[in-house]
Amino acid sequence: MHHANEILLSLFIVFVAAQLGAEIAQRLKLPGVVGEIAAGCVIGPSLLGWITPEQIASGTPLDVLSEIGVVLLLFSVGLETRLEDLKKVGKSAMLVGILGVLLPFGMGGFWAHASGYPWGKSLFVAAAFVATSAGITARVLQELGVLQRVESKVILGAAVIDDILAMLLLGVVVSLQGGEGFDLFHLVAVLAGAIGFIAVIGWGGTRVMRWNSTWLEKPRSVYSPLLIVLALCLGLAYVSTLFGLAAIIGAFLAGMIASETRQQHTLEQQIQPLLALLTPFFFVLTGSKIDLHQLANADALIALAVVTVIAIISKLLGGFLGALSLGRMGAAIVGFGMVPRGEVGVVIASLGLAAGVFNDQMYAIIVAMSLLTAMVTPPILAWLLRRTVSETNVQPRDA
Repeated sequence: MHHANEILLSLFIVFVAAQLGAEIAQRLKLPGVVGEIAAGCVIGPSLLGWITPEQIASGTPLDVLSEIGVVLLLFSVGLETRLEDLKKVGKSAMLVGILGVLLPFGMGGFWAHASGYPWGKSLFVAAAFVATSAGITARVLQELGVLQRVESKVILGAAVIDDILAMLLLGVVVSLQGGEGFDLFHLVAVLAGAIGFIAVIGWGGTRVMRWNSTWLEKPRSVYSPLLIVLALCLGLAYVSTLFGLAAIIGAFLAGMIASETRQQHTLEQQIQPLLALLTPFFFVLTGSKIDLHQLANADALIALAVVTVIAIISKLLGGFLGALSLGRMGAAIVGFGMVPRGEVGVVIASLGLAAGVFNDQMYAIIVAMSLLTAMVTPPILAWLLRRTVSETNVQPRDA
């Protein structure tokens, strides 16, 4: 039972820490998300302990607010992304998504096997290297005001493909741990369902909204368009999980559908206060989940350094090679945009710990790697984007 006064205190601590962290980061010319993640490390169980492991466990009020925050963030990103724009970069996004999964999976698996894990468990470790955290990259792109750049479209499109492939790989390695064997028919059915869901909702939903969106204004409330599309966002976020996809994929599709309405700009403005309130919870909790005590020895730190380098290089290389058609600088932006693992790596590490694949130290290494990639890459990505701004691109705001 969570007492109301304890919940309010934890909300207060997390929210204030997020604002302070973001302010410090921005004064240092870093994206605010870096400061929010760092704030989570400071107030979390490893340092100050103002937020306990029980308070950030799955299903707690903080965890629920965190999930809602990242769902709304990807919905707002979808609001600034039109389906026609994604179609134009479809080939590049496909290559980035595929290479950005195969290279990290292969390099991570070989490292784990070389470290003494049998191949079955090595594949589970490799799965933690695979999925990109779209929420972290999307926040940086949104802060800089560059969501309309072609590199941003490639990153967002590749993130959707990345999530589908990561889901399939995770399904394979989980079944191998349980001794269930490889069920090709089941995987094909899951893949078809996921692709079908994205195609039907993304293509069909945008066409319906493009044809007629005046019905959004039928209710009497002046906020009726926002309330209706928020209901759509939450509904599709839930439905996407039924197809094995992350909730943020459904939220992103809902935003794309809403971007076709004539109320798009009004919706973008009206959702900003919700984003300011809720998205910091996601990034602070991401930072608070690292256990620094498990890393307090030389062997663990060396392993963490190696794992982080592999995670960065493999994703960067996959994204770079897949996006070479954009030029070297554009490919570098896409590569770094795909690097953050964030909450996705944390989730896979949790599954590995529960399945007995990881010990506590390996769990801490994987989580720390996920958070380090989330903190290291946003400043580099922001620097690259600022450097390549030209008169033909949207001018970015100060991060």
